[in-house]
Amino acid sequence: MQMIALGGAIGVGLFMGSASTIQWTGPSVLLDYAIAGFVIYLVMRALGEMLYVHPVTGSFADFANYYMHPIFGYLTAWSNIFEWIITGTSEVIAMGTYCHYWWPSLPRWVPGLIAIVFLCSVNMISVKSYGNFEYWFSMIKVVTIILMIIAGLGVIIFGFGNGMHPVGVSNLWSHGFFGHGLKGFLFAFAVVIASYQGVEFIGITAGEAEDPQHSIVKAVQSTIWRIMIFYVGSIFVIVSIFPWNQLDAQQSPFVETFSKIGITIAAGVINFVVLTAALSGCNSGIYSTSRMTFNLASKHELPKSFTKINHNGVPYIAVLAVSIGIFLGLVLNIILPFFIKSSGKIFVMVYSAGILPGMVPWIVILISQMRFRKIEPQSLHNHPFKMPWSPFSNYGALAILFATLIVMMFNPDTQIPLLIGVIFLATFTFIYIIRHNKWRLINKKWFMNHFKWMHLKKSHHYSRDYLRYLS
Repeated sequence: MQMIALGGAIGVGLFMGSASTIQWTGPSVLLDYAIAGFVIYLVMRALGEMLYVHPVTGSFADFANYYMHPIFGYLTAWSNIFEWIITGTSEVIAMGTYCHYWWPSLPRWVPGLIAIVFLCSVNMISVKSYGNFEYWFSMIKVVTIILMIIAGLGVIIFGFGNGMHPVGVSNLWSHGFFGHGLKGFLFAFAVVIASYQGVEFIGITAGEAEDPQHSIVKAVQSTIWRIMIFYVGSIFVIVSIFPWNQLDAQQSPFVETFSKIGITIAAGVINFVVLTAALSGCNSGIYSTSRMTFNLASKHELPKSFTKINHNGVPYIAVLAVSIGIFLGLVLNIILPFFIKSSGKIFVMVYSAGILPGMVPWIVILISQMRFRKIEPQSLHNHPFKMPWSPFSNYGALAILFATLIVMMFNPDTQIPLLIGVIFLATFTFIYIIRHNKWRLINKKWFMNHFKWMHLKKSHHYSRDYLRYLS
């Protein structure tokens, strides 16, 4: 569970998305990652408090059903599906860029197609197969990031790979700590906080763990600190070794940093790792969204065929459907360059489209946890893993998330992606209302009864008759 959560969060948002965030704000992006990491810590603790009592698969959608309203459970499940199809799309876009490092003439859609077919097959086999692959994918990322941080500190302190001339940390301020002022700092925060999306995978895997309570506490406690160290540590190395304003926004800054200082072997190894990270992101996305799709189908929100499972207990129709969704993202990667020339801008636009839907599970978790405490106060007796500083920490985290969405409205690179997220949520809210007749204004029967009551009111006999109508 720890490695799956790490794998979900340490992915293309860090290895590719950091290129844009560094360009927007310079070294102060370190503060962005630290603040966003603290918000995610609060989200994880809120989720952990509820999971300890109710360890169920697809938990945060179920918590929204129980503690808020079924419409929020519905939107949470669909938001998770949309977010991870978008993330899978971002991963296949990034794969083409990574493979271009070794094979410049290779069409950028080829690596993505191979990855989709391979990962779909892996997820079709069994949950254990997915877990094993994700464990090793995550292990590769984690070990390499640790080694990269160590190597980077060697360059900074001892000058390894730089003629034994220590680089130092003067690049943190010599070209401006806040590269483009407060505006750039705030603009970068949206992509930074989105790069943490995936830690909530613990809530999806909880119901399939052998000892969920022990696993949940251990996974939540260790995962968030590791993620913050890896994110802040690796970005610190990059902006210290190489001037932030000379990085190419269309390349992974991890690879470019080591290439520029002449450590080409390290650059090639890191490029392999970021390719593995993209595979890991797709792998996690297929697993996560297929379970949410199965969850929706079991509640009759999708065709019953999505609940079909193979002999290994895998919802294979759901896995196939999600893989097709990511394949459509691959097609999008072929079409968009005709309209947008910069591959870096294409990545940011596609990746940012999942920010608002990706925040929905976090918002739901924070609100559900407050409702959980009110509805089930007895569950908190002798509870070893309570959310710290609740409810004030909940309100603070929610305020930062909503402020991030407001800032996205003023960033030209995230305005259209934010609009896509708003349209997505509005569309599925409308679909839910229609399907469940929750909107009385479009209920024909309500109109007829309303006009009947108005007629009774005009005839001055409405008091007794209206009371009978209400009953």
